[in-house]
Amino acid sequence: MAQADKTYHRLLQTILSEGLSKADRTRTGTKSTFGQQVRFNMGEGFPLLTTKKIHTKSIIHELLWFLKGDTNVEYLQNNGVTIWNEWADSEGELGPIYGKQWVAWGDGLMTKYGYCHNQIQTALNLLRTDPNSRRILVSAWNVGDLKDMKLPPCHYGFQLYTRELTFTERFNYCSAFYEETIPELTHKKMNALRIPTREISLMWNQRSVDTFLGLPFNIASYALLLHMFAQQVNMKPGELIGNLGDTHIYNNHYTYVKEQLTRNTNRKAPQLKLRKADNIFSYKYEDFEILNYEADPNWRNVPIAV
Repeated sequence: MAQADKTYHRLLQTILSEGLSKADRTRTGTKSTFGQQVRFNMGEGFPLLTTKKIHTKSIIHELLWFLKGDTNVEYLQNNGVTIWNEWADSEGELGPIYGKQWVAWGDGLMTKYGYCHNQIQTALNLLRTDPNSRRILVSAWNVGDLKDMKLPPCHYGFQLYTRELTFTERFNYCSAFYEETIPELTHKKMNALRIPTREISLMWNQRSVDTFLGLPFNIASYALLLHMFAQQVNMKPGELIGNLGDTHIYNNHYTYVKEQLTRNTNRKAPQLKLRKADNIFSYKYEDFEILNYEADPNWRNVPIAV
């Protein structure tokens, strides 16, 4: 079953039943709750909604764009992605948003503290050298740069967590890749097969959550990123967790939400096929393939609050 849909529908229902009417910056109005959490086990399938078809092309290209450190919409537009157009200036610039903070925190100049900092690479280095570290964090909330951002980060940081796998967990993971049982399977034999010894999980924090339009993108994007980290450090993808601050449904989305809640949540979850890249910054769009994805149609021209 599509666990993503069940989790997501529960959240929508919670907002509708418990949310408070609240004004917002866009003057659209919302029904809002605070401090929600969503959790997804990667072993149960890729968390892509099936009760409305999600535009995976936009999600993949946006994530690759972040990892390039790019902050101009030209790359996105050249690949048919328009999700950032409303916030870009006349030259396509968005200011020092996610990509700048993820891979080039700082002003790019040499100071007594060194050059600008690639947080993604630092996270990878720690996963390889100190996987039990509690400091494997990436932040987009650079207070000094907020004034220059066209839109301050909604999902403002994430943390990676790893743990050792038991023999049984390694054995089961190995069995998923090899049709024939390997006689007298041992840790040593699994090491020779490069079966992961650890599991990696990702938790992201989000200050503002457009639950109908934005959250399905956020879930899928961080799930992709988790799989990319896992592949680069040879770990088993574990759990994806979202800590959500102001979690809301805009007033002009109620009709769509109520219709979506009537849809079937019992479809089988899709699977992600990810081709290996030399490093986390060299993945291409063609490296991502979503298998067995069946979904209800999405709505056209849903209004977005800018």
